[in-house]
Amino acid sequence: MNAVAGLRRIGLPRLIVHLSVLLICIIWLIPTLGILVTSFRDPAQITSSGWWTAFSSASQTTASRLADPSAARQEGPNYVISGSVFEAGQGGTVRAFGTRVAAPGEFQAGQPADLGEGETLTVNEDGSYTYTKNGPFESERGRRVYLTIATPPTFTTQNYNTVLTSQGIGQSFVNSLTVAVPSTIIPILIAAFAAYALSWMEFPGRALIIAMVVGLIVVPLQMSLIPLLRMYNEIGTFFGVPSRSYAGIWLAHSAFGMPLAIYLLRNYIAGLPKEIIESARVDGASDFEIFIRIVLPLSFPALASFSIFQFLWTWNDLLVAMVFLGTNREQLVLTGALNALLGSMGGRWEILTASAFISILVPLIVFFALQRYLVRGLLAGSVKGG
Repeated sequence: MNAVAGLRRIGLPRLIVHLSVLLICIIWLIPTLGILVTSFRDPAQITSSGWWTAFSSASQTTASRLADPSAARQEGPNYVISGSVFEAGQGGTVRAFGTRVAAPGEFQAGQPADLGEGETLTVNEDGSYTYTKNGPFESERGRRVYLTIATPPTFTTQNYNTVLTSQGIGQSFVNSLTVAVPSTIIPILIAAFAAYALSWMEFPGRALIIAMVVGLIVVPLQMSLIPLLRMYNEIGTFFGVPSRSYAGIWLAHSAFGMPLAIYLLRNYIAGLPKEIIESARVDGASDFEIFIRIVLPLSFPALASFSIFQFLWTWNDLLVAMVFLGTNREQLVLTGALNALLGSMGGRWEILTASAFISILVPLIVFFALQRYLVRGLLAGSVKGG
């Protein structure tokens, strides 16, 4: 009985943890699912209903105008106008109709509506209508009616076609790769050397440098961006380097990512077994040989985990790219090109959602290729130190 009770005590917390993880995954997946569904929906349905109603008929209110009185025909003592409230190519099912904008669903489809003054209007579900009056129609224009229309769910790939076939998207994709790949490799190479020096080499001021690195992590990018740009422009002018170049954005991304890279890699490298480093030194290996042959291969999980963060940040960046590269079409990154497709108001949700999935394609490939090292590298760097 005690053993069973012990198992129950152990099993309950584990069940709670599993349920909590499942709940977090669902919370994260629901918005992603909404973006995916919206990216395949028709623009008219996106504005009229939420993505969770995408697989059912969507209701929207529209206005239509009946035929002109000149089209009326006399049937006995009455005058009748008939036709369809739908325009050519328009479809759907009429659920209700009305003659006032304040009450667009005042009358049910298929039921005659008494409009007063001897007028009767019937709008059927297929859009056909019969407008009857006990005398000649006196107005010069057709009567305006308001319709509540249920349209079947419509899915299309036109949103993706619009994004992929837009001018400059291919070049901007290459520009993003040109920015992201070097901006990921450069800080990793520099930070790896610095992390080894701060972990296993004795020199004056090492603790102060470590404290400065930790302090630089919290410096906001927006606060240091303009001073960094001014300094880069002054140095570039002195050496004759243009201000709008890939070299500038590589250095900027490397500078902003360096403190976090040094911090993560230093914690990981400092936690490596001390006996391995000492044995290599006894055998006559230099610090450079120890770093290249021993430390670097053992630190691959930490390098991979930081690579994921750095690549995601540089790939999705827009602010730094616009500051250091500008908005020239030949150097515009993918996020900038997709942002231009939205227009000045940014209300084209079908373009926004399709662009989102196109832009995350490469980061997803990088993440799934390196994700097995992510947790191992982060946990090792967070619980070990030297």
